[in-house]
Amino acid sequence: MPVLEKITTGWQDFRSKMQLFADPSITTMPSSLAIPCPHFAAQHCTSCRWLDRTYVQQLAAKQLALKSLLADFVVHEWCEPVPSPLQGFRNKAKMVVLGAAHAPILGIMGAEGKPLSLTDCPLYPVPMQALLQRLEGWIQQAGLPPYRLDKQKGELKYILLTHSRLHDQYLLRFVLRSEQAIPRIQANLPLLLADFPNITVISANIQPVHMAILEGKQEIFLSAAKHLPEQFNDVPLSIRPKSFFQTNPIVAAKLYQTAREWTQALQPTVIWDLFCGVGGFGLHCASTDTQLTGIEIEAEAIACARNSAQALHLKHVNFLALDSNQFQPNAEHKPELVIVNPPRRGLGMELVTQLATLNPAAILYSSCNALTLAQDLPQLKNYQIKRVQLFDMFAHTEHFETLVLLTHYSSPPHKE
Repeated sequence: MPVLEKITTGWQDFRSKMQLFADPSITTMPSSLAIPCPHFAAQHCTSCRWLDRTYVQQLAAKQLALKSLLADFVVHEWCEPVPSPLQGFRNKAKMVVLGAAHAPILGIMGAEGKPLSLTDCPLYPVPMQALLQRLEGWIQQAGLPPYRLDKQKGELKYILLTHSRLHDQYLLRFVLRSEQAIPRIQANLPLLLADFPNITVISANIQPVHMAILEGKQEIFLSAAKHLPEQFNDVPLSIRPKSFFQTNPIVAAKLYQTAREWTQALQPTVIWDLFCGVGGFGLHCASTDTQLTGIEIEAEAIACARNSAQALHLKHVNFLALDSNQFQPNAEHKPELVIVNPPRRGLGMELVTQLATLNPAAILYSSCNALTLAQDLPQLKNYQIKRVQLFDMFAHTEHFETLVLLTHYSSPPHKE
């Protein structure tokens, strides 16, 4: 089947196709899961849809699915998939606050409309599980009423928790309906910090809309610190409340290091990093003399990227808070390498057309959605696919990250 026809079948059909890559002998759930999870075993939480497969089966299925999507392209080198730890690999928890003020629950609405606590989810490291469990008790101590969407009452909507491995620190965000609960939070924070002093950054996000929207525009810091320091490989990075950060730090570090190794041979002097986030890709690929331009729509992420560039003593760096589709660059300094890391919707025709016009020697494409990746690639007609590698950022699900290096047909050979 031609790749474009595969794409038009849509995501749901692709998910059903991926089921075909599983071991056909498995017709019922095995007695043992890839990792022990009582919630999945009881079918109360099925977010990790592939937990009933061995990890070898999971990784093989993803690689086969990716090769199927790219079957109509010439790929010069297929690299081996990069595996994930099987549990305790997530650095971020997004918990819905359910129940009542006297018995709060962090998790999901389970069977028969009963709240289910997921504070013991095995994807989280054990210390994070302990903190989430303490937060349930602390919410009760503070008397914070969970928000009820059906009744449009209550205050606390979500708990968002992010961990930095560098200094074992946490960023804790309370998503609230209004500012009404902030004094109660502030009054009771000493109780929480006495048990978990490594909660370094604390903020309240105000989301007044009566809809299941994760966060609002207003962020109120309740701590002096406003960011967490983190480091992947030898590159300092920052985590702020509204800036995107990869949720699997072990695999993310390998992804960024691979990007560095693949692009070193190109020796680019001008790099553009589109959808740059906190700058992970661009900062890994730039050298002291590189002219690096990073574009990201979220201003907080750009602030993080600028801080990291300063810490690395990079002098020719310009990070801008703009929509990548609206970026109007200086034509005098065209890039030799363009790095793109778009959201799930992919690049789209407008941005792909701009890339074709720029005609850089190489494009490094990091994709979290292989469907839209396969949709974008045919539009880059002047480029060949030199390397493809799958990074299993999302173990036990059908999702994965793909890194693709494209080089222009007229570009000089790599300087190995």
